[in-house]
Amino acid sequence: MFEITKRDGLARLGKFETKSGIVLETPALLPVVNPKIFTVTPKELYEEFGFRALITNSYIIKNNPALKEKAQAEGLHKMLDFPGVIMTDSGTFQSHMYGEVEVTNDEMVEFQKSIGTDIGTVLDIFTEPFWPKEETADSITETLKRTQHACDIKGDMMINGVVQGSVYQDLREDCARKMADMDIDVHPIGGVVPLMEQYRYTELVDVIISSKKGLNPNRPVHLFGAGHPMILAFATLLGCDLFDSASYAKFARDDRFMFIDGTYRIADMQSLDCNCPACRGHTLEEIKKMEKSNRERLIARHNLYQITSELALVKRYLKEGRLWDLAEMRCRAHPELLNGLRRLKEHQAFLERTEPISRDAALFYTGSESRSRPIFLRYYRKLLENYVPPTNKAAIFEDSPKPYSRHYVSDFNRVRTAGYTPIVRSPFGPVPADLDEVYPLAQSLFPEIWDRETEEDVERMMDEFIKKMGFIDVREQKDIEPGEIEYDADLLRAKATAAYQFGKESADALFKGEIELIKSRKTGKIRNIISDGEHVLSLRAPDGLYTLRPEGAQRLLKILPSPKMRCISMDDAVPFVSNGRNMFCQFVTDMDPEIRPMEEIIIVDKDDNFLATGRAILTFDELKSFKKGIAIKVRSGSDDS
Repeated sequence: MFEITKRDGLARLGKFETKSGIVLETPALLPVVNPKIFTVTPKELYEEFGFRALITNSYIIKNNPALKEKAQAEGLHKMLDFPGVIMTDSGTFQSHMYGEVEVTNDEMVEFQKSIGTDIGTVLDIFTEPFWPKEETADSITETLKRTQHACDIKGDMMINGVVQGSVYQDLREDCARKMADMDIDVHPIGGVVPLMEQYRYTELVDVIISSKKGLNPNRPVHLFGAGHPMILAFATLLGCDLFDSASYAKFARDDRFMFIDGTYRIADMQSLDCNCPACRGHTLEEIKKMEKSNRERLIARHNLYQITSELALVKRYLKEGRLWDLAEMRCRAHPELLNGLRRLKEHQAFLERTEPISRDAALFYTGSESRSRPIFLRYYRKLLENYVPPTNKAAIFEDSPKPYSRHYVSDFNRVRTAGYTPIVRSPFGPVPADLDEVYPLAQSLFPEIWDRETEEDVERMMDEFIKKMGFIDVREQKDIEPGEIEYDADLLRAKATAAYQFGKESADALFKGEIELIKSRKTGKIRNIISDGEHVLSLRAPDGLYTLRPEGAQRLLKILPSPKMRCISMDDAVPFVSNGRNMFCQFVTDMDPEIRPMEEIIIVDKDDNFLATGRAILTFDELKSFKKGIAIKVRSGSDDS
């Protein structure tokens, strides 16, 4: 059972409960343990480093008579002295490294069951990056056949259904989609080690995204062979929940230290600027002079501390809604990783579907790659679709300290009295003055010196926006003299924000009759919208967007066709949701497929009667597959409004 507890786009902080009752928090890394060689013992991995799951190789155990007998006699957990979750590999990687293995899929599944594996793995076919498409497709057919049979005979053991497909995106997505219909517990993305070894990160991005498009969202996604700290933030950003590493020990045997910016041989290092528990108190020269076995153990422990430290940082950034910032910084550790980051531009529309409406943290622009973030695409789309300029003339302002309405207060007033709509040329493109406090416009930090990509993008968007809005007169603001036209800047802002957030038709329904704007006494900002005596909207200070009040929600229900902006509740949950209880996944019968995470949503019963308002946690595709967890955080129920 998998439950999302916090998200940042495709990245998920989750709880994965195994059938033994152990709950594994994701994202998580599983150290690979060679059952014949304990560079670091499984008990140390659990107690000293805090790993709650590991991977070992059932193929090696099966082929070693002594290990096989011991594992079957006392069970894998006792043999390894590890109380956490144990996943076993099946021999697929050995077939990649050394050729065909002399076992069958049935034999490996049954053997993994016999030794008490928590999560077993199908003997899938490793699809090499250099394979032609036809050969890859044929191998996937066999992998799917083996996977289905493994599901039929797995018993109480959980099973890994490995997504294969080489570098062919359509084959990856098709393989994933077919596996989504099987009784699989975890979805590793396989066949990617050669891509990482060869630094082919653009193709790795395509492989992960195409797999995610087809997979069932309610299962953890495991990126096989990804355990270097430099890739953890980026892979988590792409929606991978589990990782594994044999490199911590392999690199140690080769006298190589893992750091966030790469891997370095001790012979080439000039100093050791590391204060991890393994290195603390040692100089580089001391480590070089150690006996081989002691040095290997120290470096392996150092490598594990690097992994755990980075994973903890990834989780913190994920919780704070800043994972994009961390991933962009980490991808500057290697030019090929930066290529992978730039590849996200090709997948921007897919990423937008899980992008939260707003975040608690500000957007930090780290370079031109930041323009690939889905929030840039969303803002400009919504601007073109929903914004209605109050006049047919535009006054152009240059980017300045935010919010623009404070910096340009007198200038905005001057051009508005002359009948012009103030438009700021910003790194996001055109920003109407009426929207300048909406997330992420005011909640972002950019360098004052723009890069070439920003200059070119903004120029293109400004031209397109001006044509789309039909402005008949466009001038630089300094060329406009004041006039005598009267206007209500607060009302213009209130209406523009509603149209941007909910759509033009919805804004008209929310702003009708006599409008009263309630402002904060301290800041002077709009806080509540009263329409014909009804409290329809409240404006959130952190992101400049509205929360929908019950009265406003009921107005929207009258004009929007079902299931637009709706979550439809089962009868059993109606009394609870009406009283302000959260809506859980298992009680939802339908939802607007265009709803994004943290977006305002209206909960109704099967007859479209209003029950509550709230904010969505999951997307429609996720909601269809999850059996546990909160779908909607309810704010106001019909019985407590």
